Amino acid sequence: MNKVICNNHFLLGSASPRRLDLLNQIGLNPDLVISPNIDEINLRKELPLDYVKRMAIQKNLILQPKYKDSIILTADTVVSVGRRILPKTTDVKMAEDCLRLISGRRHKVLTSFAIHSPNKNLKVKTVVSVVKFKRLHEEEIKYYLDTNEWDGKAGGYAIQGVAASFVNFLSGSYSNVMGLPLAELYRALLSIGYQFKNAK
Repeated sequence: MNKVICNNHFLLGSASPRRLDLLNQIGLNPDLVISPNIDEINLRKELPLDYVKRMAIQKNLILQPKYKDSIILTADTVVSVGRRILPKTTDVKMAEDCLRLISGRRHKVLTSFAIHSPNKNLKVKTVVSVVKFKRLHEEEIKYYLDTNEWDGKAGGYAIQGVAASFVNFLSGSYSNVMGLPLAELYRALLSIGYQFKNAK
């Protein structure tokens, strides 16, 4: 059996408030939250699966020298249509382009997370969810753009907001679409010996 490491300092390497909320949902309150500063440009011909895994690992590696005795959780989420990675939208035109692309069709949401534990092991897991939006009318696109929920979101939408009304189909983890697959993360933490405070 793995050593119980529930008393170790727990670090979340992410600036996403959604990820912090999701961790709180399963009773996990990080001791420290830091946003790793890395180059997030995807490599030429890099597939979405390879990219999201590389991002999660790089974020973790950059934090390890200073926090090697901590449990470090990092993650990255992308939305893809085929081989194309959709951007984290930063302006209305970018968000509109994403909404028009995923309107009426299926797309994938991929999240990779990496967990560093004090025994130097790095556990990496990638989870894929499939989402299909209804065909969006012009007024629906305009209405959603006016909400500003798209700001900084992968693929130009947040499923926990108004965009939930556009979802016709979802296969896989719902929390994964929000940014962290909780069931898979919970099992991964248990596998390294982490004990949740309320666990029997």
